[in-house]
Amino acid sequence: MAAPKSVTFGVIVGNRGFFPSHLAKTGREEIIAAIEKAGHKAVVLGAEESTHGAVETYDEAMHCAALFKRHREEIDAIIVTLPNFGEERGIVDAIRLAGLNVPVLVQATPDRTANMTIAFRRDSFCGKMSLSNNLMQYKIPYSLTTLHTVDPASEKFQVDLAWFAAVARIVKGLKNLRIGAIGARPAAFNTVRYSERIYESHGITVDPIDLSEILGRINRMGDNDDAAQAKLAAIKKYVSTNSVPDAALLKMAKLGAVIDTWMKQNHITISAIQCWTSLEEYFGVVPCTIMSMMSEDLIPSACEVDVPGTLSMHMLALASGTPSALLDWNNNYGDDPNKAVCFHCSNLPKHFFKDVTMDYQAIIAGTVGIENTFGTCVGRVKSGAMTYARYSTDDRRGVVRGYTGEGHFTDDPLETFGGAGVVEIPKLQSLLKYICREAFEHHVAANFSHVGPAIHEAAVRYLGFESHYHPKLED
Repeated sequence: MAAPKSVTFGVIVGNRGFFPSHLAKTGREEIIAAIEKAGHKAVVLGAEESTHGAVETYDEAMHCAALFKRHREEIDAIIVTLPNFGEERGIVDAIRLAGLNVPVLVQATPDRTANMTIAFRRDSFCGKMSLSNNLMQYKIPYSLTTLHTVDPASEKFQVDLAWFAAVARIVKGLKNLRIGAIGARPAAFNTVRYSERIYESHGITVDPIDLSEILGRINRMGDNDDAAQAKLAAIKKYVSTNSVPDAALLKMAKLGAVIDTWMKQNHITISAIQCWTSLEEYFGVVPCTIMSMMSEDLIPSACEVDVPGTLSMHMLALASGTPSALLDWNNNYGDDPNKAVCFHCSNLPKHFFKDVTMDYQAIIAGTVGIENTFGTCVGRVKSGAMTYARYSTDDRRGVVRGYTGEGHFTDDPLETFGGAGVVEIPKLQSLLKYICREAFEHHVAANFSHVGPAIHEAAVRYLGFESHYHPKLED
């Protein structure tokens, strides 16, 4: 699986004239080295463009802002480094004048108690507080490193940098996001109701298409259509199809080809698709494998037109760079209060499984017949790190709200059908009470990662969502 996408940071080096300015010079070099070590890029004033490439005066703030504007389409976030106390006015002016509206991280370099002479004392410990106060006055949202002061050359800062890069990817990935809603919400799934208007107020557009249009386009597509044949080959390469009739595979291929074309034509990034039971009754397959393939390619797709579900999947995939799935909080696991069974029937991406094969949908088959339900991805979810998330609209208060946290998928024995795994989450009973008391849905997005703090930070600090972190963050 590919590593998370690299991020381009606009860097502002703080300086204050009556503090040792040589610290600004070395501080600039250290922060650039740290960013490049992590595989990211830095856009920063050259050493010849201001005093040591730092920002102190209003003129220097204007030069920095102009640089950032020239790289507006590249810069994903801003890092402010304080190698000494820093001139907070110049820094906040540079951010305001640039007008990028991206996440901001404040890093302060620690003093060394063995060398706090007038020539080497930094006072960035104190300067960080002054800068934070000014950022608040200018209404600029900002993030903080785990430790109040941290050496940019340290591994602790590399951890902070990885976290903040994930925050930046989430915020950028949700900016002007277009979600495809394919088909109507199934009547039996009141739980996946949501407000397009509330999402639109956060810059997230839902673009719907009726299922009849999808089926109509499929009817017009020949069996030997290039797109259909290419998708058929991709399906056979993706998952074992030995027990699936050729006619069902061709139907899946046409469905996938039509959805791909519609999404590209309408600049759709992610999707939520009607399934239960219209596609089975009137088309003769389930869309699970097509959805699994999209999610595997970091183009999340959720069933039952669960738009909040696919949005939450997307946030996780942006943060981690790995595929997400939509699961049910489905069953208790024996008497263990901190374990549960997470399940879907299933459209989980291949990344989630120990082994996977294509089969029929065992639940719906009893109603519409096995021959109409081929296309599920069946297997046991592998063990590993887990982050879960759910961000839905609250129509009563006009907000997007949600929760996130971390746990693990385990190797505990489980005999069942579909795609299923056992999860272990600290204080799970408290989380379940929170979900029920706050009336969240039974669907939850999950990812093989530990990126919960980045999800929470992006949601509450920059996206304007209400966010609950389980069990609790120190920040």
